[in-house]
Formats: sequence, C-alpha cells, structure tokens
Amino acid sequence: MSGSYTIPISGLKEGCHSHKFELGKEFFGLFEESEIREGELIVSVEADRRVSHIDIMIRIKGTVMVSCDRCLGVFSLPVNSENRLLVKFDKSHDETDPDIISMSAEETDLDLTWYLYEYIQLALPIQRIHPEDEKGNSTCDPEMISKLNEHIINEDIGTDPCWDELKRIMNN
Repeated sequence: MSGSYTIPISGLKEGCHSHKFELGKEFFGLFEESEIREGELIVSVEADRRVSHIDIMIRIKGTVMVSCDRCLGVFSLPVNSENRLLVKFDKSHDETDPDIISMSAEETDLDLTWYLYEYIQLALPIQRIHPEDEKGNSTCDPEMISKLNEHIINEDIGTDPCWDELKRIMNN
C-alpha cells in the first residue's frame, strides 16, 4: 500500500487491475478545512481497462473520528462506501456528470485523492451523534449534556400579540 493516491492509466493493459490504499491522518491532513482529522480506512480500487474507457470501482471501509453534534465529543464512526467512476479517453472535458472523467490519452496517472475524500464525506450521516450502548443509553459526554440541560428553558413563553394578529390575517 502506498501514500500516493494515484493509479496508472497509460500502459494499462485491457482487463482488471487492483490497487489498495490506506488512508489515515496523513491523508486527512491534505485537506485543511476538513472536519475529519483522523481515521483508519482501507480503499480497494478495481480498474477494468477497456479500449475506450476504464471502469473504476472504489470501495472504502473503516472508521473516521468525528465530533458529536450533540456533545461535541470525538468518536469513531464507521464508513462503508462503494462508488463507481468511469474514465473516458476524450480530448473534450465534459463536466456534466461527476462520475465520468474525461482524460486525454497522453495522461499517465489518475489522482484519486479528491474523489476518495468526497466519497468519505458523502458516506457520513447528516447527523453525527455518539452511538447508544447495549442498553439503549446515550454514550455522549454526561458532563456536557448536564451543562446543556442547565440552559434549556422549560417555561411556556406567551405569544406576542403581533404574531396573533398576523395569524388571524393569514387564516382569513
């Protein structure tokens, strides 16, 4: 496995070719604005070379460390992703489909770095919260949850008469 996230394109004979990459702290360090700073992922790339194109299947499996949306604590989140790229040998660069890459026949390598990063980001759930334990209890930081609960206002807030008038107008 390597630290470079490219696969050779030129000189690739027809048929299937496999590549493996390990992604970790070094990989996520390439993206300054990334919310993910570490992880342990294995990437399996299968490139099926044809005369006019290369069909690439990318499988990513492992875990990443993310912040919990509820308590802000860091936890390990599993990632399991399968994505397909199609590399066409064409001089025109058509960017209408993000899963189709147009490359000239003179290019020697395909850098997968950005694609791998995007696939990992897309595999993450929208809401990232600590998983529950075997008993169904939250595993969030209890101290942080306690502090958050101190700031919850439970009293009924009366309605503003301005809004009541607006609701009356809307209902008519």
